[in-house]
Amino acid sequence: MSQTDSRLRCAVVGTGYLGRFHAEKYAALADCELVAVVDVDPEAAQAVAGKHGTRALTDYRSLLGQVDAVSVVVPTRLHHAVARDFLAAGAHVLVEKPITVTLEEADELIELARRHDRRLMVGHLERFNAALLGLDLVQEKPLFIESHRLAPFNPRANDVSVVLDLMIHDIDIILDLVDSEVERIDAKGVTVLTADTDIANARLTFRNGCVANVTASRASLKVERKMRMFMPNRYLSVDFQNRVLAQHRKGEREMFPGVPEILSEESVFENGDALMEEIRHFVACIRAGRDPLVSGVAGRRALATAIEITRLLRA
Repeated sequence: MSQTDSRLRCAVVGTGYLGRFHAEKYAALADCELVAVVDVDPEAAQAVAGKHGTRALTDYRSLLGQVDAVSVVVPTRLHHAVARDFLAAGAHVLVEKPITVTLEEADELIELARRHDRRLMVGHLERFNAALLGLDLVQEKPLFIESHRLAPFNPRANDVSVVLDLMIHDIDIILDLVDSEVERIDAKGVTVLTADTDIANARLTFRNGCVANVTASRASLKVERKMRMFMPNRYLSVDFQNRVLAQHRKGEREMFPGVPEILSEESVFENGDALMEEIRHFVACIRAGRDPLVSGVAGRRALATAIEITRLLRA
């Protein structure tokens, strides 16, 4: 099938909370055909399939060789096996974050995608948040970053620690923004509601001198997803939850003798649909034959840092 003038045959494996939305986005795209959704729970699969007029399956292996692209939205421990089988069968794969459980599994997926010339993308959804996309860091790189990602407890994600569930979003963004090797990591965490870490803080020191202080909690009473970046001449604040980008910079006048004025501006992105933008980007990369914004390599990089933070927490 030509991927430039025909609809892509797409499928979603896993119809849980997030998988349902993946199916909705593919069904809404004119250049994609949602050929099937898959879930081990036949009722869950049928509920999503019926809504979008597609097939409901319980075994993803019956789709191997039958689709051009697939979203893998299953529990993390299954990411490797499902993504591996589809890549080996010649499909492009969007796998939810974290890419896999281990770095060895991630390496195998990256190599399979390279060998078969398939696009492998990792679903770090915040990369497509409209407020983050509004950033311009071409001229200045951050010297200090502080991020807070707080959420009430959700049993849906208790198969991984708070680092792999929540913090990894900010780890991925920070590694991309700083674009320098991590030289040192310090981490502390506590268990509150589960047997694993529920609140964690990590301090990343980069070779270029930047320092990032990253906090994540899944035992909070409120939702907060904010990142603050400090540069020599300005300070940026990204509110992922409300899609607000605030910029504060030094002006030419003085507010006090010898102290420059601070000029502030705020941009609110009211109609952002990060998941739709993510899937549109995935489809565009397939058609253009280019690497996605969050490639398998980027997903592995975030996973490696998250694994090291987890090791330090458990030590």
